[in-house]
Order: sequence, then structure tokens, then C-alpha cells
Amino acid sequence: MPATAPSIDILLVEDEEAVRLATCQMLELDGYRVRACHDAEEALRWLHQASPTLLITDVRLPGASGLSLLESVMRIDATLPVILVTGHGDVSMAVEAMRIGACDFIEKPFPSERLLDSVRRACEKRRLYLENQQLKAAWANHPDMPALIGQSAAMEAVRAFIRSIGPTDVDVLVNGQTGTGKEVVARQLHVASGRKGPFVAINCGALPESVFESEVFGHEAGAFTSAQKRRIGKLEHANGGTLFLDEIESMPLALQVKLLRVLQERRLERLGSNDAIPIDCRVIAASKADLRKLSDEGGFREDLYYRISVVAIDLPRLADRPDDIPHLLSHFVQIASMRFQRPAPAWSDFQMQQWQAMPWPGNVRELRNFADRLVLGVATAVPGTAATAATPSLSRKVEQFERAVIIDALARTKGNVAAAAEALEIPKTTLYDKLKKYGIGAEK
Repeated sequence: MPATAPSIDILLVEDEEAVRLATCQMLELDGYRVRACHDAEEALRWLHQASPTLLITDVRLPGASGLSLLESVMRIDATLPVILVTGHGDVSMAVEAMRIGACDFIEKPFPSERLLDSVRRACEKRRLYLENQQLKAAWANHPDMPALIGQSAAMEAVRAFIRSIGPTDVDVLVNGQTGTGKEVVARQLHVASGRKGPFVAINCGALPESVFESEVFGHEAGAFTSAQKRRIGKLEHANGGTLFLDEIESMPLALQVKLLRVLQERRLERLGSNDAIPIDCRVIAASKADLRKLSDEGGFREDLYYRISVVAIDLPRLADRPDDIPHLLSHFVQIASMRFQRPAPAWSDFQMQQWQAMPWPGNVRELRNFADRLVLGVATAVPGTAATAATPSLSRKVEQFERAVIIDALARTKGNVAAAAEALEIPKTTLYDKLKKYGIGAEK
């Protein structure tokens, strides 16, 4: 594809000028970039010049038909969504179109919302596919780097932070609840740094205090009774790379002093040695606790807190970015499907709305486990409930539905609360109350 190829969302093929202009206008008003073509031949020329997200074509065209165009498109890119439109309803034709690879078949005349709904679903499917392809490419280059998935404003801010801070040598503190992806961000920072050394991770909460110093700083032979030979500690092993200290709030106070000295001097002494060893490693610490509060209470050294928090980032809860749940779940289901050699299950829009309304206390980690159960066929309709649990109460169902409707209204009005309130036929003050009740930001 030429470097100057135009950016197109939708390639529209319609031979009737009035219908072509009306359909093009409808799609452009909904925010899509459209290239309209008169026949299949023109559409194929554009298909080779640009990479549209979606193709919409009439069945009856001068020259090659829409079905023939569909077959040609499937040979070029079988993953490109194609919507067929016809003024001649024919069940056998619809079946044949779906067999060839069409994602939808719409009969004229149709309400504009019918086509727009189909377009939105197809574009979302295409976007997810392209995102998965990008993730696979990233894995090929960095197989140990986990994916950072999501298009919400919160996740875009995380990506911007990684792009800005990653290439520097500054130490970083990553704050976030369990399961929000602290190690994922740490690994992304490591890759962005360009450091050639290894990424070394330590869970400070999993190491007994008796072996902590030896594990982190290393020891010489004979340093203590069971030290039969020299051991290189994690800090030294991470030389030239990155040391990730997870749950740093669990680090013993006595060792916090030693870590602070290493961070200040960039030198360490192995246990049982007086020789200072220079190290060049970036330290990324992570905490699920409020370290500032902990230091005020004496549970964490204040000087170490200020040393590691020069640059810090707070990761959002999954419940604060429900729009990312469809992308995350699709990604995890794809991985689980390959791992367990099971087909990827489908779900309804209502099910997804239910999942988006869940609190997800375990955050992304809980969602990933739910995806595993979904692929294995042992997941309940609503995560966190037992298979024998009672049906959710009517009030809970109503709240879930109401939240989903509000999110949809805000999406359609691009976050305009006044317009969303008007569409929902409720006072703006009422909508603000409900936004606060359900923890929905206007950007949702």
C-alpha cells in the first residue's frame, strides 16, 4: 500500500446516485470517513490503494455483482467485514452471502439505524481483529512482554506515561490494586527503556525476612552457616536491565535502609563482603498500599518513599474503565481458547452489559480467570456467583440495565451529558445523579 494511501473507514459501493449520496451522508454524519464507488471494479481499485475498515456493497451492480465483489474481497482479505445490501429480498441469496463471508445482509428499504447498528458492530469486530494482530506482532518482537489492552482515556494516559518515562533511567513507583496490571506496566517500561539487561522481578511479600537480604543483595561463601558458595543477588543480576520490586510495602524496615543506600549510591555489598559492586539497573517498585500513609504511620521509611516516588503512576481499577472489558475479554478468551484447545465462546450484548456493570474486585486478573472458565464452559452468567446461586434480584437487574443504557447514550452523544439526558428524556440533574451513583464518567 502506498505511503500516501488515503485513510478510509468505509468503502461504499452503490450504483444509484441518490441512494449512494444519502447513504454516504448518513455514515459521515455518524463520524465515518467514506469513499463511495459506482461499481465493483472501482471498489477493487480502491481496496488495493487503501485499507478500509468495512465494505458496504449493493448486490445488484453494473458489471460484476455484489456477490462477485464479496468473493474477490474474501480472496484479498478474508477478515475484512462486508455488509451486503439488496432491494430484492432472497433467503437463498442471503444464505449464500453469509456462506461466502458476509457479516450482514440488509434488505432495502431499511431504517438508517438498522444499517448504522450493523456498521458499528462490524467496525468494532474489525478493530478488535487488528488490535489482536498488533499484539501478536508485539509478542513476536518481545515474547516476554504482556499486552497492555484498552482504548479508554485512562489506558491511553498509561501508554503516554510509558512512552514519556520509558526511555529514561528514572526509577518509578507503580500504584494500583491487586490485578490492575502493575507488572505489565513495569515490563512495558523495561521494553521502552531499550535496556539490554534482563527484567528481574521480586515479590517482596513472598520472601521470608530470613532470606530476603541474601536473595536481593547476594552473599559470599561462608557469610552464614548454609552459605556454601557465593550467590549473586537479584539487584546484581539485573545489572544493565530492570529490577521490579512488587509489593514493596512488604519489605522489612531493616532492609529498606540498605535498599535506599543502593539506590542513592548505585553500589551494593554482598552479605559477608566489604567490597562495593557498582550496578546499573533501573528500579521499578509497585505497591497496592498507600505508601505515603504507610510512611506517616511508621510502616514504611519516609526517605525511601520519597526516593522511589519521584515519578509515580496510579493504575485505574477495571470497574473504572468498563469500555475496555470487551477488548480484554476477547483477548483473554482467544488466549484461553488456544491454550485449552477449545472453541472461543460467543456472548450476547446483554451479557456484555452485565459484565461491564460488575465491580470486578480482582480487576484484570479476575477477568482473565473468568475468560478461562468461559472457554472451559464452567463460568456462571455473572462472575463471582456460584453455579447454584440465586437469580440476581430485580432491582439489581434493573440497575445493570440502566447503567448499560446510560453508557450507550453517552457513547452516542460523545460524552455530551445534556444531549444524553435529552435522548433519555430525563432531566440533566437526574442524569448527573445516576452518573455519580454508577461511577460513570462522561467520557464513557
